[in-house]
Amino acid sequence: MSKRIYFNAFHMNCVVHQSPGLWVHPDDQMHKYTDLGTWVELAKLLERGKFDALFLADVVGVYDVYRGNREAAVTQASQIPVNDPAFLIPAMAYATEHLGFAFTSSVLQHHPFTFARMISTLDHLTKGRIAWNIVTSYLESAGRNFGQPGLAQHDDRYDIADEYLEVCYKLWEASWQDGAVIKDRQRGIYADPAKVKDIDHEGRYFKVHGCHLAEPSPQRTPVLYQAGASPRGRQFAAQHAECVFVLGSNPQVVGQYIQDTREKARQQGRNPEDIIFLAYVKVITGDTEAAAHRKYDEFFEQISYDGGLALLSGWTGIDFGQFEPDQPLEYIETNAIRTIVHGFTEADPSRKWTMRDLAKYVGIGGAGPVLVGTPEQLADTFQEWIAAGVDGFNIAYAITPGTFVDFVDGVVPVLQRRGLMQRDYQEGTLREKLFGKGHARLRDPHPAAQYRRLWADTANGYAPTPGEHQEENSSSIAK
Repeated sequence: MSKRIYFNAFHMNCVVHQSPGLWVHPDDQMHKYTDLGTWVELAKLLERGKFDALFLADVVGVYDVYRGNREAAVTQASQIPVNDPAFLIPAMAYATEHLGFAFTSSVLQHHPFTFARMISTLDHLTKGRIAWNIVTSYLESAGRNFGQPGLAQHDDRYDIADEYLEVCYKLWEASWQDGAVIKDRQRGIYADPAKVKDIDHEGRYFKVHGCHLAEPSPQRTPVLYQAGASPRGRQFAAQHAECVFVLGSNPQVVGQYIQDTREKARQQGRNPEDIIFLAYVKVITGDTEAAAHRKYDEFFEQISYDGGLALLSGWTGIDFGQFEPDQPLEYIETNAIRTIVHGFTEADPSRKWTMRDLAKYVGIGGAGPVLVGTPEQLADTFQEWIAAGVDGFNIAYAITPGTFVDFVDGVVPVLQRRGLMQRDYQEGTLREKLFGKGHARLRDPHPAAQYRRLWADTANGYAPTPGEHQEENSSSIAK
C-alpha cells in the first residue's frame, strides 16, 4: 500500500463556516444547523467515507472588524449565530463507531480545571475518540466578551497557552494513577484514595490546588491539534501538537512550513515524524472536468462580497472595508491570524490579490486553495501535496452535505483503489487509529508524558528540582 493519506471534514456549528453567500443554495442544509439530526447524518456519512475525523471549528467573538461593526457578519450569517461544538459530539459518537471528533476550544474561554474535566468526560463518552484543537483566539471581540479590553499580544497568548496545557497535562496525566479505579464491589471501594493526588500548580496565569475530578479516560490527554504559521505558533506546535493544520496556496509553500516545524520538533527532542500535517483545501468535483467547473461557476455566482470580507477582516484584524474593491493587498503585521495574511502575500508573492479577488476566493470556502476536477484529477493533486510533505487534508465544503457526499461517493473510491485511503478503521482510540495500535496515550518524549512519570518519582520520595519538569513560575506535582 502507498502512504496512507489522512482526511478530516472541516465544519462549524453555524450557518456559514467559510462559504459566505452559499447558505442560500437550495442544496445547502446549514440553515438547519440547530437540528441535531443534521449533525448525526453528517457523522454517519463521514464514517461511511472512512474519514479519520470531523474537525469542528469555533469562535467566541464576532466578526466586527469589517467597516467597524458586525452588520455584514450578522446579515450574511458569517460565523454568527454560532453554537458550541462540544455539545454535538456525544450524539454523533453514539451514532458512529470509529469517526474521531476534533473540536476547537480557546484557552480564553474555560479555566483549565473546568476544561480538563470536560475533555475527560467527552473522551469517556466517545470511548477515546476526542481531539482538541488548541487556539488562542484572534478576534478582539472575544477578549472583550470575557471581560478584557481586547486580546493579549500575539506571542503572549502562546505563553498563556503553554501554561494552560501544563495545568491540563498535570490533571489528565498525573492526578490519578493507573490502577486507582478498583471497582471492588465486595469491599465497597470504587477507587483507591492513595492513588489520587492533588496537583499543586502555582503559575503566572493559573492556580490549581486539587485533584482532577474525572477518572482517567481512554486517552487521558486528547489528541492535540494546533494551527499557526507564525514563528511562535510553529514553536508551540513543535512542542505540543500531534496534528498540525496548515494553510498555504500550493504544496511547495506548505512543504516549507512543515519542514521548519519538524525541525523545531527535532530540536525539542521530539520525533518529527510523530506529527501529522493536514493541509486545508476545498474540493469541488464532478463526473467530468466540465461538470466540476460548472458547479464551481454556479457557486461563484452566489458568493457574498461583504460576507467574505467580514470573515477575512476578522481573521486578519484588517478592516478591508477601507479599501476599494480593485485595490491590491499588501502584507500587514497584525495581532490576529498571521497565517492568513502571510498566505496571501509573502507565501505567494507572484500573485497580486485585490479586495474583490479575496472576497470571491473566501466565498468559495475560506483561505485555502480550491481544488476543482474529476475524482481522478483530485487524487493526482493530493499525491502532489503528499510528495511535498503533507500527511493529509482538512476538507472544507462549499455546500453541505453536498460537498462531502460528492467526495465520499466520487473521490474516496479512487483513493482507496490507489491504496491512498483506508478501507477499514484501526480498532482502538483516535490516537491508535492515527498512530497505530498500542498508542492510546501520549508517549515520551512528548511533554505530557513527563507528568505521568512524576507518580513514580514522588512515590519514591523524589522531588524534581525547580524548572526540571515545568516552566518557570510553575510548580510540580504536590505531595
